[in-house]
Amino acid sequence: MPPSRWTAAAETPPVSLRRRGPVLERAILDAALEQLSTVGWNGLTMEGVAAGAQTGKAAVYRRWPSKEDLVADALQAGLPTLDEVADHGSIREDLFQLCRRVRDAMYSRSGFALRAVLHECDNSSAERFHGVIVRQVVEPSNRLFREVVHRGVRRGDVRPDISGDLIFDVIPGLMMYRAKVCGSEWPDLDISEMIDQVMVPLLRPRND
Repeated sequence: MPPSRWTAAAETPPVSLRRRGPVLERAILDAALEQLSTVGWNGLTMEGVAAGAQTGKAAVYRRWPSKEDLVADALQAGLPTLDEVADHGSIREDLFQLCRRVRDAMYSRSGFALRAVLHECDNSSAERFHGVIVRQVVEPSNRLFREVVHRGVRRGDVRPDISGDLIFDVIPGLMMYRAKVCGSEWPDLDISEMIDQVMVPLLRPRND
């Protein structure tokens, strides 16, 4: 017995609406981040991004004429915003929570994508992304570390003679070294040890 018209209609897969404008662009950028975080810079292709976004290759090339252009916009759209840091009542807790945010950003999909770019690109290609990395990662995180330390000075749990840039390189330097050389993914316990054994003794007022 042939299926009823109702059954046949129910079994017909729905037709996808054609995406345009910002919706399609967001899908393409997400697909680029996904490719970067899984197959890396060298494995990323415009064809692979188009397949991941379920669109045609021409739709990708119309918006981004080169792989470098696409990746720069994908990183800019995907990297987390580091715009403020809450006051948790002490320099220890402020630094701990800020480091957790930086750690989570490093190991997010966009963080893996960023590392793929930094590790695999040749010098000429890497220059294309330098501005994005400085504007969205280096400068914001440096500003927030400074804000936390200066807040601690006003609060009285950081010594007032802290000056110069070196102190603000300690946490990024340790996190980068341990991540790249030792393979650490910075669990909360390691962050606590860095804050308690390194940063708090460096910043504590001398009469403590």
